[in-house]
Amino acid sequence: QVQLTESGGGSVQPGGSLRLSCVADASTYAKTCMGWFRQAPGKEREGVASIYTRGGGTYYTDSVKGRFAISQDSAKKSLYLQMNSLKPEDTAMYYCAAVYCRSAIPIAGYWGQGTQVTVSS
Repeated sequence: QVQLTESGGGSVQPGGSLRLSCVADASTYAKTCMGWFRQAPGKEREGVASIYTRGGGTYYTDSVKGRFAISQDSAKKSLYLQMNSLKPEDTAMYYCAAVYCRSAIPIAGYWGQGTQVTVSS
């Protein structure tokens, strides 16, 4: 059974920071890449960032490069997303998932319940 539990979302002002965390079950964490995707109301899913679970190589969508950083703690089967310099357009539900490495698009059925991030003044 896929178990992914996200935490760390919230409401911040533009320019602020948040750190998302995710704990995965062992089977899901065995996938080649883990990552984060987001979905805002009325918009399509967008892959945000991915990381190779063995090796640590990363991918970021262009809009978050230089602002977001993905990391992992393999021993804890945990994934993190440090989000800095947040913008209103980053507002979305963020999901932890097993993803395709070069796009951070989720593999069907391998995502959590999501955590809301709201950036507003």
